[in-house]
Order: sequence, then structure tokens, then C-alpha cells
Amino acid sequence: MNWYALFVELGKEEVVKKKLDYYFDPETLYSFIPKRKILERKNGHTSYVIKKMFPSYVLIRTKMRTEIFHVLQEIEEVHRLLNTGAYFSKDTGVFFSKIDDEEMRVITKLAANNGIVDSSKIYIEGSGVHVESGPLKGLENSIKKIDRRKKRAKIKVNFMGKESTFDVSVEISKCKKQ
Repeated sequence: MNWYALFVELGKEEVVKKKLDYYFDPETLYSFIPKRKILERKNGHTSYVIKKMFPSYVLIRTKMRTEIFHVLQEIEEVHRLLNTGAYFSKDTGVFFSKIDDEEMRVITKLAANNGIVDSSKIYIEGSGVHVESGPLKGLENSIKKIDRRKKRAKIKVNFMGKESTFDVSVEISKCKKQ
């Protein structure tokens, strides 16, 4: 089974996921909307909000067959199956691209908590960032910038061969705990 990306109408990602869950059992097609939990300030109040990691995309894991491809085309909110034209399926007769396994490994590791990228505990030592715990542990090279005031880390991941950046919440320690 491979991972693919559906480009869907903005704001309709959950609708598409519900339709996919209705039409297919999870063994045939598994749908996934990676999200991130970030800290936001509004009117003097801070709270966590959940935002989509890749707005307008629903990720699916399936063994692509003609029947599945045609059902995907019939869902009104689905614009298209994302592709770079890198792979031609004799079964479906169309070009489409699977998401690289390494890209999906990083995305699923980040969103391991029910599909949500949770806060990571970090500390800054000199010019280096060290992750104590959380989804960023082991992915320190993906961290490009730390915003201490907003308590966010800007991270860079590859998605469909392109670099995507987005913010995730971090809890910043003053120094390394002994």
C-alpha cells in the first residue's frame, strides 16, 4: 500500500475524510489529515488551536486500483489526485504519484498523537536547539527557527518533492535538565 495526496476544496477536508471513511473500510483505504496544535493569543488570552498541516489536502493510504480511483473522482469536493506525472498505472490508465516513503515517515512521526503534532519540550544551548521530548525528537535538523515569544518552532519538511514550512508549538526550557 502506498500513500497518495488528494487535493480537495479548502475547508472541506473533514467532509472528504468522512466520505472516504464511509465508502471504504480502513483496510482498503485509510484517510489521514495531519494537524498541528499551536499556541495562539487573542484578546489577551492564550489557548491552543488545531490547524491543518497541509490545508486542502487529504492523505490516503491504499493500493490504487481502477475502482478506488473512480470513486475518488466521483467525490464532489475532491479536485484531483495530486501527481507529478512520475508514475503511470496500467491498471487505472492515468499518471499519478505516490508520496515518498521517507516523507511520510516524517509526517506520520510528527503527527503520531491521533494525527496531531503536539508540543515538544526543547532547550536552547548556544546556537543549537535540543529536543528533550515530543514529536520533534530526532528531527532537530528540521527546525529552522525558534520564536521564543510565540513559543513556536518553524520546521521544514518535504511533501511531494517540495519543501513545506509550518509552525508547531514548543515548550522552551531555560537550560538542560540534569
